Amino acid sequence: METFDNLSEEASIPVRYQTPTSFSIKSWAEEDRPREKLMQKGRTALSDAELMAILLGSGTAKLSAVDVAKLILAAVGNDLNELARLSVKELMRHKGIGEAKAITIVAALELGRRRRETAAAARVTITCSADIYELVRPNLQDLPHEEFWVILLNRANVVMRKTSVSSGGVAGTVADPKMIFKEALEQLASSIILIHNHPSGNRNPSAADIALTRKLKSAGQFLDLPVLDHVIYTDQGYYSFADEGIL
Repeated sequence: METFDNLSEEASIPVRYQTPTSFSIKSWAEEDRPREKLMQKGRTALSDAELMAILLGSGTAKLSAVDVAKLILAAVGNDLNELARLSVKELMRHKGIGEAKAITIVAALELGRRRRETAAAARVTITCSADIYELVRPNLQDLPHEEFWVILLNRANVVMRKTSVSSGGVAGTVADPKMIFKEALEQLASSIILIHNHPSGNRNPSAADIALTRKLKSAGQFLDLPVLDHVIYTDQGYYSFADEGIL
């Protein structure tokens, strides 16, 4: 009977192959590398993860910058709005993200927010509650705390100015009627619109919201500065007192 005695000891030892779990971006085809891809195909050809990888610059020993970006995006459900809510410390909890990279991500997202704010700052006429919502979105989007804003209008309902009146905590902020009307009187506004955000995402007004709105409406009538609307802002939508017929 043939035996395996004549097989060499070396041949009897199984060979182990190591398959890398990730490859360095430098080993990719040039047209697939984020920076090169942007240069060759334009910025719109890149995925969110690839754009973010350019900001990161490098990954870890086992993960490419794109891999790190994909993990971060997956943690926020691939929602850039949720990503914009993260602080530097929250981003640093992800593997491969130090302080410098976290600051870079936050700064890039803030530039995007300011770009939207600049676009919204153009002279606009308020015709409905949706116009109000879009006007203040750049200022209130992604905020983890409450803020109270006022929009000043001229006689043609053209926006003269939008200004922050107060900033508070997660549960509320103080809206001082004197501060609200002081700005409007100084700017000789013809009417005002009130806005405050609910970071919780709940669009419905509280009892305090309703009481404050009635108080400010009454003060506006006395000063010949009508309150046209009070909008409660959330990232998912809004509540308009005027639309609901309770202003």
